[in-house]
Amino acid sequence: MADSNGYPPFMLGKPRFEQSTFYGRFRHFLDIIDPRTLFVSESRLQEAIQLLEDYKHGTLPPGVTNKELWGAQKIKQAIIHPDTNEKIFMPFRMSGYIPFGTPIVVGLLLPNQTLGSTVFWQWLNQSHNAGVNYANRNATKPSPTSKFILGYTGAVFSAVSIAVGLNVLVQRANKFSPSTRLLIQRFVPFPAVASANICNVVLMRHSELEDGIDVLDSNGKIVGSSKIAAKHALIETALTRVVLPMPILVLPPIIMSVLEKTSVLRSYPRLVLPVQSLVCLAAFGLALPLAISLFPQMSEIETSRLEPEIANRTTSMTVIYNKGL
Repeated sequence: MADSNGYPPFMLGKPRFEQSTFYGRFRHFLDIIDPRTLFVSESRLQEAIQLLEDYKHGTLPPGVTNKELWGAQKIKQAIIHPDTNEKIFMPFRMSGYIPFGTPIVVGLLLPNQTLGSTVFWQWLNQSHNAGVNYANRNATKPSPTSKFILGYTGAVFSAVSIAVGLNVLVQRANKFSPSTRLLIQRFVPFPAVASANICNVVLMRHSELEDGIDVLDSNGKIVGSSKIAAKHALIETALTRVVLPMPILVLPPIIMSVLEKTSVLRSYPRLVLPVQSLVCLAAFGLALPLAISLFPQMSEIETSRLEPEIANRTTSMTVIYNKGL
């Protein structure tokens, strides 16, 4: 039952919000990407860590509230990697994804891109994504660096080749007017980024399809390693990675094509870039929590759909697995 401040009883390592509903997951991820945690001082971080240690060992000072405990856990989870216990480099934290990623999105959507600028912004975007993926990876099992290099290389190659190829096709499409050609070019980043995101997921996590991922019964006990569950996890993650850039790279071009026709931006063309930056920031801030909230972090699958040898090890009707981000 929630206290007078609306905070539920604190549970160490558990989400504050219900994860079985989309709204609960949305609120949970809003907490995770909260950029205010980027400005937490070292002393405040150590206070949060100590408070959680006191809770863990039953030595909490009197008067500590659920609000303070949830706040301490939010700070620690935003800054410290759960497996390595090391601080995550600020631009690669989930809370830094929007502030550090928005300038890249603005660059991707700049009009009249040259070949060089197209390659540069696509490379920078995939480099930032790779940094975020690596910094927030599951580090419980050793993973060769070559796997991340392969995923990064594949993502950069697919993003750059698709973006450049589509731009060349648009430029050679003589039947389009200059204004139509410019509008179409603004949508080029989406298929490039979406395909690169899928490529990145498949290349970096293809070993899961070969080895399977752990599935757990209703008591949290591992009942086996399933390739079928791994396939479902990769499909869900890939879908999330396609949905994520959709509002970020599709909505701003539509909105800007309307705003640029207004008398204000026609009279003050220098305002176009600041306005586009604000539009991209708003789209990014909404799209990120919406996309990663689509599926529960711990997804469920019917036991009968798994490999027979795994299904025979449990009486549970369903099992759960961690799909990853």
